[in-house]
Amino acid sequence: MMFLSTMRLLTLARRWRAHPAAVERPDPGSPAVREAAQRNRGSLQLRHVDAGSCNGCELEIASMSSPVYDAERFGIRLEASPRHADGLLVTGPVTRNMAGPLRKTLDAVPRPRVVVAVGDCARNCGVFAGAYGVEGSVADVVPVDLEIPGCPPDPATIITALRGLAGT
Repeated sequence: MMFLSTMRLLTLARRWRAHPAAVERPDPGSPAVREAAQRNRGSLQLRHVDAGSCNGCELEIASMSSPVYDAERFGIRLEASPRHADGLLVTGPVTRNMAGPLRKTLDAVPRPRVVVAVGDCARNCGVFAGAYGVEGSVADVVPVDLEIPGCPPDPATIITALRGLAGT
């Protein structure tokens, strides 16, 4: 009974939560985004890498594939293998233990590729800035093409930003 009440409370909080400022589609004048949109032509397959996050962004990314948001209708899918992906979707600050695996995963993605940093922690380490186990932001370890702000960003915000890369 307690679990059901908690779930109802979370559902209501989710509905009433103030939406963060909507992220506009990436600047079409940016060469990386324009090339990605032309190359992908409506389909974007991304390999998700958790580089050391609190799992808040992962919950929102999982919600992105739910029937409510249905990112696949825009051609955005998560891939299990980096060899079949068009790019990486990275969350969290990069920890010292994940810096090497992140570079290896990026090397496994075929060129041309894109790297998307999701959430404030991936962009600038967020609340983990200066922690002893943190190597740095995603951009400190691998080149980033698109950053999506928010802690955590709303699924609609993530989809809106990724649609620019998918060309939809």
